[in-house]
Amino acid sequence: GVTLIAAELGAGSLVGPGAHLLVWLDRASGTLGDADLDAAAIEVAREMSVAAAPATREIQLPGGGRATVYLEQHMPPSDLVIVGAGHIARPLCSIGAMLGFRVIILDDRPEFATRERFPEATEVVKADFSAPLHDIDLTPSTHLVLVTRGHKYDFDALRDALRRDVQPAYIGMVGSRRRVRAALEMLAREGISDDRLAAVHAPIGLDLGAETPEEIAVAIAAEIVRLRRGGSGESLRDRERVVERWVR
Repeated sequence: GVTLIAAELGAGSLVGPGAHLLVWLDRASGTLGDADLDAAAIEVAREMSVAAAPATREIQLPGGGRATVYLEQHMPPSDLVIVGAGHIARPLCSIGAMLGFRVIILDDRPEFATRERFPEATEVVKADFSAPLHDIDLTPSTHLVLVTRGHKYDFDALRDALRRDVQPAYIGMVGSRRRVRAALEMLAREGISDDRLAAVHAPIGLDLGAETPEEIAVAIAAEIVRLRRGGSGESLRDRERVVERWVR
């Protein structure tokens, strides 16, 4: 969306602050009050990167006028697809919903894949674990978490995801170092590229010393947030050293 903050377009202009313009890749709706300003604002809006934060921009017009606009993206929620409806999935579903994800739960056990266990989920799907992602559309904004009850199911889902033309924003798989290494070696022998294998977060999550399912869910969510926001994952206390400098 583009909101006009101020404009200097010459005498007689009726353009005023607060006018709003919605811009898609293939169309626009609304007006800022001037055709040339609309055209320039649409061009600026479409140049924004997908991950860009809201920002104020100055626009210079061909006739010598200028305007200040506020640009803000309105993106649909990203999907958090959790394959496996066990102990980790329950708290992770809650956290994912709080973070603004559309949470989709997959499991092949009817007693686990229930709305009662996952009230915050957008979808709860009883899946066939011989092809767990068969009906799931993975997009560049999908975050995929593999936490099934068996390594074979995690591996099958991972293989399916890595063979897709479109790769998710995040793929994380639970498992020991030994099992993860064995899985990656097998996928490499099957022809999966090194670049795609390198994008897999396995073992999953940040090193928080997590032990309980709830703590493990926090570690997974923290890794996803770090990826989305570009953080380092280090302690802010250690990085900023405010306390250390103060006590000295």
